Amino acid sequence: EGPAQTAHLPAKVPAPVVLLLSGQTGPANYQFYAAEVARLGYYAVLLDGKDILTRTQDGAGNLKKAIQRAQGSPNAAPGKVGVIAFSQGGGGALAHAVVLPELVSMVVAHYPATNWIQNMPGAVKRFQVPLLVLTGERDRYNNCCLIDSMRAMESAAKEGAAGFELVVYPQADHGFNLPNGPTFRKDDAADAWRRTSTMLEKLLPLPR
Repeated sequence: EGPAQTAHLPAKVPAPVVLLLSGQTGPANYQFYAAEVARLGYYAVLLDGKDILTRTQDGAGNLKKAIQRAQGSPNAAPGKVGVIAFSQGGGGALAHAVVLPELVSMVVAHYPATNWIQNMPGAVKRFQVPLLVLTGERDRYNNCCLIDSMRAMESAAKEGAAGFELVVYPQADHGFNLPNGPTFRKDDAADAWRRTSTMLEKLLPLPR
């Protein structure tokens, strides 16, 4: 029960769970990233971000079902899950994952959709999970994920959000870490991956 998913198994199970929420183009463009997360040693479960940030479904319910389903897998180690999200899926993480401290240990949102947020300070007050936002200064994609909104989020987070960090890549555009995309930037993608894997290591450590 729950939204469609693709699971990537690590070499050793059971392992901590990382949910990945795709952008609007769907999971196919993010399978490579889920595979890399699995190579780190995590049980990586990839969802369609359109099932999480949605006006036609219960996005919050879909996310909770996906988390509970993943946690119930024999491939999953007990405990909270990490969430890594992109674009529309990133917006879903901002809406639903960051308010689940009992289920989610950390969120990394790449160029998250913010155009649905009408009251940024009010949205940020709901954040209860450590959050890393990775975005491009030049992002103008459908006006969904503008840098001004990210800076407004950062400003509001200074008032007390739990563990917020914004990293801006000055020359980057939307999808800067998608190797087959027209805006791919190798060095920025490598830095974003390093920051993501470091956060996983710190807040969702692998069993020793």
